[in-house]
Amino acid sequence: MKMLNRKSKEIDSFFTALAELSSLIQQAMKNRTPHLNGEKFLSNSDICQTLHISSRTLQNWRDTGIIPFIQIRGKILYRQSDVIKLVENSIVT
Repeated sequence: MKMLNRKSKEIDSFFTALAELSSLIQQAMKNRTPHLNGEKFLSNSDICQTLHISSRTLQNWRDTGIIPFIQIRGKILYRQSDVIKLVENSIVT
């Protein structure tokens, strides 16, 4: 019976594959957009990056009702469709 250790080819290839899988999962989690009933939701940072606005501007828009949002356990989310409507209305007016 062959003893396997960290220097074994089989173990080394297993840990290499595991590291690659972990990296792929982390990247997927970083780029994911939560879905609920077919609707995509965006985070504060998603909105700020997409619309090129500061987090303070976004806070002001929430406070004044310019942009609708939902809050789940302290996490603020925005429906992608609401953001698209906001942008389309801004372009038209």
